[in-house]
Amino acid sequence: MDPQTQIELEAAAFRRLQKHLMEDRTDVQNIDLMNLAGFCRNCLSRWYQEAAAERGIEMSKDEGREAFYGMTMAEWKANHQTPSTPEQDTAFTQAFAENVTDKS
Repeated sequence: MDPQTQIELEAAAFRRLQKHLMEDRTDVQNIDLMNLAGFCRNCLSRWYQEAAAERGIEMSKDEGREAFYGMTMAEWKANHQTPSTPEQDTAFTQAFAENVTDKS
């Protein structure tokens, strides 16, 4: 496979993951993703922002989130986010420390 085709396939897979998380499974909470998989929609938007920065494109955290979510974070929270439980919060603290802290 040539490098350009590989890039195109990887981009298509990313777009499909984004659609799955943003349209097909809005019921899955970010906190559950982080607790189970070690990443969430916010991580994906941060990785998008970091990729932009590597190419000299300035993008704020909010702009990165809006690019990934297709809406503002406030809109996402109002439409899809539910309150977390104390157990989820405890698990999140550990998952965040293991997967995000000192990783960026």
